[in-house]
Amino acid sequence: MVILNYFIMCFIFGTTFLAIKIGMDAGAPPFMSAGIRFFLAGFILFIMMKNKGKANMSLLVRKEMLLSGLGLTFGTFATLYWAEQYVNSGIAAVLSATGPMMILLIQTFILRKKLSNKSLIGCFIGFAGVILLLSSSFTFEANPLWFLGSIVILMGEVCYASGALYSKRVIGIFKEISPIALNAAQMMYGGALLVVLSLFTEKIDVESIISIKAMGSLLYLIIVGSMVGHSLFYWLVAKTNPVFPSTWLYISPLIAISLGALLNNEAVTWLMAVGAITIICGTLLVNLDALQEVIKKPILLKKRTY
Repeated sequence: MVILNYFIMCFIFGTTFLAIKIGMDAGAPPFMSAGIRFFLAGFILFIMMKNKGKANMSLLVRKEMLLSGLGLTFGTFATLYWAEQYVNSGIAAVLSATGPMMILLIQTFILRKKLSNKSLIGCFIGFAGVILLLSSSFTFEANPLWFLGSIVILMGEVCYASGALYSKRVIGIFKEISPIALNAAQMMYGGALLVVLSLFTEKIDVESIISIKAMGSLLYLIIVGSMVGHSLFYWLVAKTNPVFPSTWLYISPLIAISLGALLNNEAVTWLMAVGAITIICGTLLVNLDALQEVIKKPILLKKRTY
């Protein structure tokens, strides 16, 4: 059951980038689309958790939820949605996989934690992959917005990394509350902030929002992407450990690239492919120590049962 749910989660996360791209190509306003998605998904999940007695309304007035939502949802997805107006869904997925490297860099240079040699090499490899990927814009597309969109996604991953590190502290503060409820609350805050941003920066065209493609994209992202995908993620965290579910980062970008090419006619050059594989290899090396712990734990558990 764990393996089946893991692959379902990887597939879901791999499809969300294409779903976002379809919505953006349909003319849906990026900030409003992201805001509606996360606020509604967070609201529904929060009500479900409250009915189960695993969340209370006082959680919604805590500053920790606002700050988590600011990094994990607002900063991460305001940039991703805007960028996917100009960047292929597969490339967006690959660049989003740099999140763990951003976490490591923040821990090293801001939190002053020691960096292992493996992680350092992984960062260099990942950085080289980013350079290769971005350099493909000069041979693949002359549009400078493609290059700018890629940079914006990387900036969003810095927001994600900051939010992820802060959320670890938040989970420690609210130990008695389900992580799913905490995630729902921060999504509501992040979604609300995205809607506010949209009201000040976007011209809302109702027809583009209610078009079949835009509505289909939004409903898929709310129900399948946010509710089912993230619930499976937290279920896997509870059943295994925090590291194992995060390995979706090595599988989903390849799914996203394949789906983008097959279903959305997104071109993939050899330079883009090399850059994508290099980034994934670097990300894998960055997390190698943590992944080795995942492999060792089941072996230790088996020894204890005999």
